[in-house]
Amino acid sequence: MKETVAIVVGAGPAGISTSACLNLQSIPHILLEREDCYCPIWKKKAYDRLHLHLPKQYCELPHMSFPESYPKFVPRKQFVQYLDEYVSNFKVNPACNRIIELATYDEVEKKWCVKVRHTKTDEIEDFRAKFLIVATGENSEPFIPEMKGLESFKGEILHSTQYKSGSKYNNKNVLVVGCGDSGMEIACDLANFGAKTSVVIRSPLHVLTRWMVQFTLFLWKYLPLHWVDSLIVVLSMLWFGDMSKYGITRPNEGPYYMKDKYGKYPNIDAGAIKKIKAGEIQVLPGITSINGDEVSFTNGKSYHFDVILFATGFRRTTKKWLKGDDYLLGDDGIAKQSFPNHWKGKKGLYCAGLGRAGLRGAGMDAQSIANDIKTLK
Repeated sequence: MKETVAIVVGAGPAGISTSACLNLQSIPHILLEREDCYCPIWKKKAYDRLHLHLPKQYCELPHMSFPESYPKFVPRKQFVQYLDEYVSNFKVNPACNRIIELATYDEVEKKWCVKVRHTKTDEIEDFRAKFLIVATGENSEPFIPEMKGLESFKGEILHSTQYKSGSKYNNKNVLVVGCGDSGMEIACDLANFGAKTSVVIRSPLHVLTRWMVQFTLFLWKYLPLHWVDSLIVVLSMLWFGDMSKYGITRPNEGPYYMKDKYGKYPNIDAGAIKKIKAGEIQVLPGITSINGDEVSFTNGKSYHFDVILFATGFRRTTKKWLKGDDYLLGDDGIAKQSFPNHWKGKKGLYCAGLGRAGLRGAGMDAQSIANDIKTLK
């Protein structure tokens, strides 16, 4: 049994931010990560052309700015360099290859008991701490939905976390399932490399540009959310025009209202819309079934594909191992309370980076948690 003051679960950007802030407060803690490195999504599971979609000043981790030489929208490679420097500067030292089996609260000892399995040795380790911080991130377990006949598909099936570039898909028929930022950007990348690309867009979708998002950040200082939503929707309509003839319709609710209420983010266009309009990317509706290499859709049409790529997001498994919490996190592993008061639970339980507020929000959580623990320990 290893005892410490705090246990941080997850060494993504939220976890390393929390660890750095705890180190600056001289608070002993253990940082646990199930993969074999910190920030595995960024270091190992992101595609090559990925850039941060917000200007760099909105993506900095606590107590360390990006170098002046970095571009406004930081590419993945440079962001990984920044993460490496951050971990080194703040002496963040994650214990990797650790999967949480169970976390329970001891009412007598007033401590969290965390049972961990070392994935390399299969050894079970037990930790105890007064404080437990869930920093597992909004992106956790890659999710591929069940589909009728998917097991019959003879081509390549992959998740967006396995995709690097479209260089090996030239002249192949590729179906991208999912129209979030990853799905649309991967579709654009595939088209750039000469793939015959289609993307599934089942539901109405808000599409914004990076400059619209920047303008939103400015408007929020002065206007209520519903006014901001109305202005941004008008700008989107003026910029992109009527996209319904290409298979894309706009929701009735505003983009930021939907983000806050449902956790559904607007798409930040990185070139896919231009390619859709040019006929380089085909938009298709929902899938009804798969039979061999033939995929059927809700519009009654069928097409043959060599590759199906699922950009269908992630599912969080927090509730499978975290017991005794009915206040802080919902069944989806996201904070129940609204930002910015979402990070503190009961009995010494906290969460970082689960308030749907991006990298900046995760950094704010980390600082709030470290400051709060400093006053309580």
